[in-house]
Amino acid sequence: MLYLYIKHLHVTAAVVSIVLFIIRACWSVKGSPLLQSGFARIAPHIIDTILLLAGIYLASVLGWHQPWIAAKIVGLVLYILVGTLAIKRGKTPTSRTVAAIVAVVIFLYIVGVAMTKQPMSWLA
Repeated sequence: MLYLYIKHLHVTAAVVSIVLFIIRACWSVKGSPLLQSGFARIAPHIIDTILLLAGIYLASVLGWHQPWIAAKIVGLVLYILVGTLAIKRGKTPTSRTVAAIVAVVIFLYIVGVAMTKQPMSWLA
């Protein structure tokens, strides 16, 4: 029963996380001062911490030896790296836009891995 609650928490946190990422990426591309607001700086860290902790719990229950879990972890690392380009480190609005699009595609890959339980994600 606890597993299902944590799984729903994980999925909910993932949805909120990507929505906040897209909003922040748009603000970054536009150069909006809203990106520096307290909410925009703190909320994503809280949501992403919940997402990560729930993911660690779920992976520990299912077993770390699963190839699809390794694929999700690799995808997560790539998502974080590209996401920092989209929001902070991209030098131009164009580079931040491209990075944001790539980050969303990586996120969709991770979702596909989670849903199919296959490292090839939607292509499996």
